[in-house]
Amino acid sequence: MIALPANAPAGVITSEGLNADLACFPTREQYRDLVVAFRADGFEMCVDLCAVDYLSHADRPLPAGVAGERFEIVVNLLSLSRRVRVRIRVQVPESDCFLETLFQEYPGTEAMEREAFDLFGVQFTNHPDLTRILMPEDWEGHPLRKDYGIGRVPVQFKEAPGPR
Repeated sequence: MIALPANAPAGVITSEGLNADLACFPTREQYRDLVVAFRADGFEMCVDLCAVDYLSHADRPLPAGVAGERFEIVVNLLSLSRRVRVRIRVQVPESDCFLETLFQEYPGTEAMEREAFDLFGVQFTNHPDLTRILMPEDWEGHPLRKDYGIGRVPVQFKEAPGPR
């Protein structure tokens, strides 16, 4: 298993992830500093950033010392030169649903963060363009939240073509 970078914030909880990769569980305050440390340590690619809604799974297994929240942001970083991955899992409370953007370190996260905002409502502070990316601008709510209503949206279809 790989280790935390030497300049990582103190007190970050870790565990062994899949395939002996490192899984890190920083607090929101440690999150950006930890990503900056991994970037300086040769993790040159952010493969993925996504949100997870654990509304109905509050009792999910987490390492000791990690308090589960409703939302979790999962970031997968890759070091191409060392051929190793690291997964960062940050707990985000529903009542204060924000996290610092990673755009300055990994510009490719711009669209990923917009998707997490659009579909789950997680705000990314200091993001250059935190607007909807998939849903129309006038859409109300965030459709991938587990408590989002399952009502139907009327769709106007074109008239079916007649027989030839």
